[in-house]
Amino acid sequence: MTQAAVRAWFLVHKWSSIVCTAFLLMLCITGLPLIFHEEIDRLAGETVAATGIASSGSGPGLLPLDVMLAKALAQRPGEVPLFMAFDNAGPQLTVTTGPAPDAPASAMTLQIFDRSTGKLTGAADDSVVMNFLLQLHTDMFLGLPGMLFLGVMGLLFCTAIVSGLVLYAPFMRKLDFGTIRTRRNTRVKWLDYHNLLGAVVLAWAVVVGLTGVINTLATPIIQLWQRGELASMTAAYAGRPALAPDRYGSLDRAMAAARAARPGTNPQFIAFPGGTFSSGHHYAVFLQGDTPLTERLLTPALIDAETGTLTDIRPMPWYAQALLISQPLHFGDYGGLPLKLLWAVLDVFTIIVLGSGLYLWLGRRRASVAAHITEIESGAAVPVP
Repeated sequence: MTQAAVRAWFLVHKWSSIVCTAFLLMLCITGLPLIFHEEIDRLAGETVAATGIASSGSGPGLLPLDVMLAKALAQRPGEVPLFMAFDNAGPQLTVTTGPAPDAPASAMTLQIFDRSTGKLTGAADDSVVMNFLLQLHTDMFLGLPGMLFLGVMGLLFCTAIVSGLVLYAPFMRKLDFGTIRTRRNTRVKWLDYHNLLGAVVLAWAVVVGLTGVINTLATPIIQLWQRGELASMTAAYAGRPALAPDRYGSLDRAMAAARAARPGTNPQFIAFPGGTFSSGHHYAVFLQGDTPLTERLLTPALIDAETGTLTDIRPMPWYAQALLISQPLHFGDYGGLPLKLLWAVLDVFTIIVLGSGLYLWLGRRRASVAAHITEIESGAAVPVP
């Protein structure tokens, strides 16, 4: 590699790292407990243990969806249904209500029922700490601008990873892989730790970084789906006034129509008319596959909420499917506790890489570019003035 190329890659690595490091440290630290959000919620008593009866199915021992919806609305007089979600491993069913079909998340109430008994088992009251961490991790309490800003930080993080690989890989061949020169000064030791752990987390960091970037685009992606696919699926209803909640028809009839249109699938949730994931006239039944991969890929079936007839069914477009796959992949949320533990270990390693990179920069922030290049090319075998 020529001196000019080394200099260019050094500057790219330096500035992409400096700009994003503080925000990436925040994301890694807040992301660590979020990896185990299900386990933390379970310890806090916010989930109900599964009993092996699929809540989204039909059969003996399971109450009709219409009955469950009536029970939920009886608990919240004057509110309207927004979502109904299913646990396909057990009888747990959740119903989200709000004061209006387009109510913001802050005004929603989520109730948890056991569909085998019809009993209300609890109302979701998420931990204040976990909600704070999730909001900080997602958008820093700035909404869409905060999400997009963190997306840019994620791109800079990926740039720093690639530039670091290009910059250091050719010159680190002078050392055996995994060498930590503990007899040298502290800076050299931390440079070796930085490069070694950077190599260990390389693939994982790229995957988590890119899926994080995709997740920050969730709002634009959903809006694009609404303006494109959803508008096309409901074109025949364009210009009609929204359906009033007192005219909603049978949920069980709508569910039967959706499952008949796509056999071999299970419903993940139902979006009621007027919300983000539906039109003003439809129950949107989101169906998932029955394998570890296809259960992440949703197919919405739009059912006329008044008549119970199928209007249209089609898979989500590729950009929405990319979002659906990236969300669980970002937190390691598809392989059980062992994968989450691996994600946590790699997250800690990444924190060390980011912290050591910051330390290395602070220790030589006044050194010339030429001095830094000399250090890189020599593998810190010679002192840097």
